[in-house]
Amino acid sequence: MALTQEILRQTRLFSEPELQEKILQHCELKTFEKGDVVVREGQYVKVVPIVISGDIRVFQTKEDREILLYHVEPKQTCMMSLSACFFNNESPSQAVATEKTEVLIIPTRFINQWQREYDSWNSFVIKTFRSRYDELLNTFESVAFDHIDKRLWDYLRCESSRQKTDKIKVSHQQLANELGTTRVVVSRILKQFEIENKVVLHRGMIELN
Repeated sequence: MALTQEILRQTRLFSEPELQEKILQHCELKTFEKGDVVVREGQYVKVVPIVISGDIRVFQTKEDREILLYHVEPKQTCMMSLSACFFNNESPSQAVATEKTEVLIIPTRFINQWQREYDSWNSFVIKTFRSRYDELLNTFESVAFDHIDKRLWDYLRCESSRQKTDKIKVSHQQLANELGTTRVVVSRILKQFEIENKVVLHRGMIELN
């Protein structure tokens, strides 16, 4: 899909006509398939992605384990990419499309410039840092103070709400990656949930009762 004025209007993010024209001139719309890497951990960030449709999972890896940081949904961008861009650092996280995802690609050379020149861009960046800060703080509190069974149950309920279905297509390993634990621990807790009639376990899917 080509980047058009109509797509920019639909996002309702950037109000200045001059900024919209610059985005049309210098940026592009790119489609990522499920599993494609949008931003690679450890590499210098050359572009900042804004999700138009779909979803991007942002996470960190350490010793063959993953910890979910947040999801980037439509009209949002990746705080880690913005931060790396501002300070010319390597990306501290990996961003992967969880489904077919359309992304507005912003070259990093415009990030600082547009923040000085356009109120809507400056507001977008500030809101991104604030909302992600709140999310990461909630994640830290959950990891520090909540038992893994509560974190798993909260995650399943959030995914059910986000996907608008009680049938969540996810493997035990994927859940372990999301929560920064092991597949064995996840499987044990899910089996207990099933005994308590909270869930029904299927192959590659969990159904919430």
